[in-house]
Amino acid sequence: MSLSKAIKLIAVGQSSGLKALLGTFEFIGGVSELIAASCRRLLTRPFYPQLVAEQCYSLGVKSLSIAFITALSTGAVMSLQFGYGLERFGGKPYVPRVVGLSIFRELGPVLTCLMISGRVGSGIAAEIASMKVTQQIDAIRALGTDPIRKLVIPRVLALIIMTPLITGMADLFGVLGGMAISATELNIHPDFYLNEGLFALRSSDFTVGIAKTFFFAIIIGFTGCYYGLKTEGGTQGVGQATTHAVVTGSILITIFDFVLTKFFWIFESGLEL
Repeated sequence: MSLSKAIKLIAVGQSSGLKALLGTFEFIGGVSELIAASCRRLLTRPFYPQLVAEQCYSLGVKSLSIAFITALSTGAVMSLQFGYGLERFGGKPYVPRVVGLSIFRELGPVLTCLMISGRVGSGIAAEIASMKVTQQIDAIRALGTDPIRKLVIPRVLALIIMTPLITGMADLFGVLGGMAISATELNIHPDFYLNEGLFALRSSDFTVGIAKTFFFAIIIGFTGCYYGLKTEGGTQGVGQATTHAVVTGSILITIFDFVLTKFFWIFESGLEL
């Protein structure tokens, strides 16, 4: 490779890195501005509770099936893997507690919200982006209505309401999936499984996982709305907005899961002291 080609490739790489960095700062600033504008509008009239109810059904109720299927399969796979793995060390009786703790604190909230991000985040971005490129948002403004009140706030509130409920039910489905596999494959009695997998856990093991979902819901809602509102370029822009919303939302969920896990462990340790 000649020196000129090498210099050109380095310049292209630096340009791409700088563009990505600027895009990250633009996203942080744009989402922060959108969150601040939404919070200000929450304190003043008019309110649209009927739109929130509609979005609760569209974004929440219609997401139940994919959340339950994911939770069932996760609990079943975890019971099978932990059962065969711990059986070699005589630890098979600990399978219910390990599966329950993992589902309630981590896998239930994270996997459920990742599925919701894939379905709901993409739907929010695609719907708002389509309205943007067809100038429907401009028409809303021309009629004297605030698009943030009509489009952003109902969707975010619906996610904040429905995501913890969906996650709580998904956690139970995950435990039931693990119980079914434990009973059929590992010869663990259902009564013993439920006693160890549910009743032996602390209440904080459940509340910590549910508390995470409030933050995940905010991430999913505002990320989808942000990319939808900034869409440009016609139908191609709609596709790009949808992709960016899903990818960014999923990455932020995994990052904030670590941050929140560390925070809650510190908080719980402080309470025990």
